[in-house]
Amino acid sequence: METIGQRLRLIRKQLNMTQEQLAQHLGIGKAALSMIETGKAGLSTRNKNILVQDFNVNPEWIEEGKGKMFNAEPDFTPYTHRTDRSLPLQSVPLYSIEGTAGLTPLFAEESKLEPVNYIHIPNLPKCDGAIYVVGDSMYPLLKSGDIILYKQLRDVRDVFWGDMYLLSIDMDGEEYITVKYVQKSELEGHVRLVSQNQHHADKDIEISRIRAIALIKASVRMHTIG
Repeated sequence: METIGQRLRLIRKQLNMTQEQLAQHLGIGKAALSMIETGKAGLSTRNKNILVQDFNVNPEWIEEGKGKMFNAEPDFTPYTHRTDRSLPLQSVPLYSIEGTAGLTPLFAEESKLEPVNYIHIPNLPKCDGAIYVVGDSMYPLLKSGDIILYKQLRDVRDVFWGDMYLLSIDMDGEEYITVKYVQKSELEGHVRLVSQNQHHADKDIEISRIRAIALIKASVRMHTIG
């Protein structure tokens, strides 16, 4: 029968993390993690809670080997360029748009907004933050409740035509937040916003109406296991 240490090693392998990466996340040394995995030391309650809270590990599985390894299995989809440099592991802050009153204050340099959680993602280029998707304009690629990870752009002229972006658009003084493909428009001073969902029509908007923009780097879809 597997030991807790052996199950911890299986979790680490499933997360595609090295001993050094997981040890850093747990706040312990690599040697200490190695001792836990080999059964020479026990897994503390604190470290078990980190595994449960941050990586959705099933506490019954880590303790007794019962049930599934994870309470939820995420579908992780990166949207990267060949020139992107990936980080071994990063903790990306997850924000609530409702709690931040929109993208513009969230993207402000002096922003002190507190994230609701952190997403721990290996092997992905640097991300500035993450939010939940609302709406169905990018369905089935993205659906409401998915999480998107983004890299903020300082200038809309830095866009890569055809890539997917998170945008804040001024609509008669109100902020409209959406995720769209951004394409070159035939109209001067405009960009074309294109949805994945065929029921949403393409739309040309004035560049001056874009309050904030961020390149989508990845999406995460959680599947709850019964």
